[in-house]
Amino acid sequence: MTSNDLISDMLTRIRNANLVSSEKVLVPYTKVNSEIARILKDEGFIESFEQTFNTKSSNSNSFPFICIVLKFKKGLRQKPYISFIKRISKPGLRSYVNANNIPKVWGGIGVAVLSTSSGLMTNKEAKLRGLGGEVLFYIW
Repeated sequence: MTSNDLISDMLTRIRNANLVSSEKVLVPYTKVNSEIARILKDEGFIESFEQTFNTKSSNSNSFPFICIVLKFKKGLRQKPYISFIKRISKPGLRSYVNANNIPKVWGGIGVAVLSTSSGLMTNKEAKLRGLGGEVLFYIW
């Protein structure tokens, strides 16, 4: 089954992998998903990511995927670094903010990912550059 909202699909796959303590998750490769994975790595929410091809497919037309290695806190029980992911701007209801109204997520602990005219960036980076844009999701 294909999804029209690839960002929501990516966030749901990460959320579900966290719930079952899976170390790796495959998401379809797009430029936006790749940028989101880069931001999550830079902010310390995931261990690493790389582009790969699905080798389980029986046909020769294998589609590119992003293999994301999730990050867990060490201890008796593995707890994921990602506690919460919430999609804000959806295809049916877009959410835009200007540079003065960029949200703080969970008192500055969390991160909002925005789509701006200069590409995807965190709320902190957008505030420094004085850019507004579409709020894609919150994560902490």
